Amino acid sequence: MRLLAERRGVRLTLESRQRAMSATIQTTRGPVTIAVPITFMNESGAALGPLLRRTSLDDLSRLVIAHDELDLEPGRLQLKQGGGLAGHNGLRSIAQTLGTQDFARLRIGIGKPPSKEQGADYVLKRPTGARKLALAHNVAAAADALENLLDYDFDDAQRRVNAARD
Repeated sequence: MRLLAERRGVRLTLESRQRAMSATIQTTRGPVTIAVPITFMNESGAALGPLLRRTSLDDLSRLVIAHDELDLEPGRLQLKQGGGLAGHNGLRSIAQTLGTQDFARLRIGIGKPPSKEQGADYVLKRPTGARKLALAHNVAAAADALENLLDYDFDDAQRRVNAARD
């Protein structure tokens, strides 16, 4: 989101009582609010509630959550509607806030840790070396995918994003 804000020439700011930094981007399809929670990842839903109230977003088909995904290798992205939580505590918090798992997601592949027991360390530890480079590429690709969502309807953006990974 930070890179997307930079590309669109807006600055993410913290509003009073918000639990996210946000900015509004003007697009040919209307205004779009982007946000980055300042909560712990597993409390992302706590940032979403105030944001939805502030923006008066009541059509959840216009909401897209970008998140890391262990089940996709670094460099892979997938734009999808709905789905399971796959043990992702941030998605669980968001689903609890929304009362549904039926929201759009931009899944950003980070790959699996060497063992299941290393999962928490793997996602929390700063990446180095080749993994750091791969994740930096992922950030740019994710910003490209989000640009597609700003410029095209969901189905068209989904085809473009998901085709790019094949």
